[in-house]
Amino acid sequence: VQLQASGGGLVQAGGSLRLSCATSGFTFGDYAIAWFRQAPGKEREGISSISSGTGFRYYADSVKDRFTISSDNAKNTVYLQLNNLKPEDTAVYYCAAAQLIAAGLLKLVPDLVDEKYDYWGQGTLVTVSS
Repeated sequence: VQLQASGGGLVQAGGSLRLSCATSGFTFGDYAIAWFRQAPGKEREGISSISSGTGFRYYADSVKDRFTISSDNAKNTVYLQLNNLKPEDTAVYYCAAAQLIAAGLLKLVPDLVDEKYDYWGQGTLVTVSS
């Protein structure tokens, strides 16, 4: 299993970036892909997750209405569009994968916390200047 995050960079406040998470080695539709971020001196924070198999999308309050998660199933890639960036969005952004949880006929997305995600990409740095 591999995840490769990319797309970070330096941007001014109010600007935009698009992060990509290219995945391989597992059945894309059987997994949830999430984005986490870790700012300097702070704990890692889960900010968004998606399941192409169930149509599920989730956003943390800190990024809701500014960030958009999407997936390209043909490319096994998840994107995170970051709009209206703020200096407090400066962080290393990681993508991670977790297998969906079988619950009878349903498939559930794991909670957006570190310990629920088994596979991680290397991180990409987003720096927002004021």
